[in-house]
Amino acid sequence: MASEVGLPRATFAKLAPHPYLLANLDSQTPGGPLRSNGRAPDVGRSPYINQSSLTHAHGSALVRLGNTTVICGVRGETIPVSKIPSFRESNTETELLDYDLLVPNIELATGCSPQFLPGVPPTTLAQTLSTRAFSLLHSSKLVKPEDLRIRYSLPNVAAESDDSNGDKMVDEEQEQNGEAVTIAYWVLYIDLYFISFDGNPFDASWAAIVAALKDTKLPKAQWDADREMVLCSRSESLPLTITSLPVACTATVFNDKDLGTAGKGKYWLLLDPDSLEEKLCSESITMVVDKTSCKTKILGITKAGGTTISPELLSAYVEVSEKRWDEFKAVLS
Repeated sequence: MASEVGLPRATFAKLAPHPYLLANLDSQTPGGPLRSNGRAPDVGRSPYINQSSLTHAHGSALVRLGNTTVICGVRGETIPVSKIPSFRESNTETELLDYDLLVPNIELATGCSPQFLPGVPPTTLAQTLSTRAFSLLHSSKLVKPEDLRIRYSLPNVAAESDDSNGDKMVDEEQEQNGEAVTIAYWVLYIDLYFISFDGNPFDASWAAIVAALKDTKLPKAQWDADREMVLCSRSESLPLTITSLPVACTATVFNDKDLGTAGKGKYWLLLDPDSLEEKLCSESITMVVDKTSCKTKILGITKAGGTTISPELLSAYVEVSEKRWDEFKAVLS
């Protein structure tokens, strides 16, 4: 038998990554085009989620997409309203954003990949991921504000003061009717650390955030008026009311550079790209969907680079995102 002539597949992939991926996608195989990692263009890596991974956090989760692994820990701290600048009791719509009660931070400098050296300042990608997670946390309304409020019932007090004529009058500014007011808040610090990195960091980190928040249980807290501080129970805890399940679905566009100009050549939409595919693609799209209710809700669309993705392709991508939501729903159940 004649020996095989040519370069090994691994060597070819390193020397000419774009022709290598193109040769896989453009091959006339019976089962359709396949990527260099063996997946079809519309197939993502199977998610693996393990909650309560950290014992020292109020909530935690580990998420793995192929060789991308991230762990998320949620830690709650209390803050009195007296330490919140410009606090208003009537602000019940945007309090999470105005008072910075949700603080996500994504760390890549953990040795997860050779491109992220440990011990260096946060990279542009890490800051971008943290900003996107921060924006989506508030726009999706994943966390209910009432879960983070610490309420206190004011005592019935009517302070009296004398006027200049000696008559007694009730000081209306000091009169309280015993109503419950917000005296403090929980601040949730959401820290994520990548253990290994092989592309598509946002989908993995967002899934870890959602899973960790679903696992979060905050100690039962009450205000001690004598000590003027919040006291937390050691035995009682309350879970967050997370009723929705927003799932991020990311894909990149791979173009055939040798066939005409952009938009005229062949292209493939690669779902859940790995590191190699992300380096070879300049256009990407992320769609966040939630199918918890009867119909699909699109909570956000982020598109970067390129001109290939048309409104028609965007509409078709909704169905792809819905299937991806079903996959995450199955492992989170």
